[in-house]
Amino acid sequence: MKNTTITSPVAGVMRWGVWGANFSTAQYREMIETCLQYGIFAFDHADIYGDYTTEEDFGAALKENSSLRQHLKLITKCGIQMVTPNRPAHTIKSYNTSREHIIRSVEQSLRNFGTDYLDVLLIHRPDPLLDPAEVAEAVEQLKEQGKILSFGVSNFLPHQTDLLARYTLVEYNQLEISLLQFQALTDGSLENCMKNKIIPMAWAPLGGGLFTDDSHPRFRAISATANQLAEKYNTGLNEILLAWLHTHPSGIQSVIGTTKIERLLQAKAAAAIRLEKEDWFALLQAAKGEEVA
Repeated sequence: MKNTTITSPVAGVMRWGVWGANFSTAQYREMIETCLQYGIFAFDHADIYGDYTTEEDFGAALKENSSLRQHLKLITKCGIQMVTPNRPAHTIKSYNTSREHIIRSVEQSLRNFGTDYLDVLLIHRPDPLLDPAEVAEAVEQLKEQGKILSFGVSNFLPHQTDLLARYTLVEYNQLEISLLQFQALTDGSLENCMKNKIIPMAWAPLGGGLFTDDSHPRFRAISATANQLAEKYNTGLNEILLAWLHTHPSGIQSVIGTTKIERLLQAKAAAAIRLEKEDWFALLQAAKGEEVA
C-alpha cells in the first residue's frame, strides 16, 4: 500500500515553467533531485500552470529518471478552464467540475507526468455549478482505479467544503493564508478543517512576495516584530513568518511557490518551530494594526 502522507513544506511549481523561471528539463530535474535530497517530497501543481505546459515539463524530468517517482508526492488541481492557444476549445474562462472533465483532466495529468497515479487531486476553485454527487462519482471511480490516492479542494469556504464532504472524503483544503491574508482565521475555514480532520495547505504563505515590498501598509510593523522574534528563536525572518502558520492547531502545511531551494529550506526549518502564544499574538497585532478585542 502506498504511503499517502504529505509533509510540510510543499514545493509549489507554478513559477518553474513558462509563467516564471522557464526551467529546462535539466533544471527541473536538478530542482526535483535537490528537493528530495533535503527531505522535501511533495510538489504542488495545477493543470493550468504554464498555460497547460508545466505538468508536462515536470514530467519530462521524471521520465529521464524513472526512479524519482517513487520518492515524491504529486499534487495537482483541476476545474479551471483557461482561454489559451493550448486549449482552443475554451472560449471563455470558466469552471468545469463535471464527472467527465475531472476524469479527463486526471488522465491528461497522468500522461503529462508519465505516472499511473496522483497522490492528491484538488478541485482548484469553488464552482457555482458544482454537483457534489457528480464530483464524488468521479473521485470514487478514480480511487477505485488507483489513479488518485487522496482528494481535496482549494479555496473552498466551510459551507462549500461541508456540502462536498457529505458525498466523498475531503482530506485537504488549500487556502491563501499568511500574515497579510488571514481571513481563514475568521471565516471558519480552519475550524472547519479541524472539525472534519482536513489538512489545510497555505498557498502564498509569505504574502506572495509582499513581505519584501516596504510600501505595503503593514510591512514595517510585521517585519519589525518578526525580526525581534527571529533573534529570540535564533532563526530567520521567513522562518518566523511561516512558524506563525505552523503554530496554529489545525496543522497548516505551507506551499512554497519558489524557484530557490534556500526558500524551501527555510520553510523546512520553520515547520519545526512553534511560537509561544504571546509571540503569535504579537505578530497578529502587527498584521492587523490593532490589538485583539
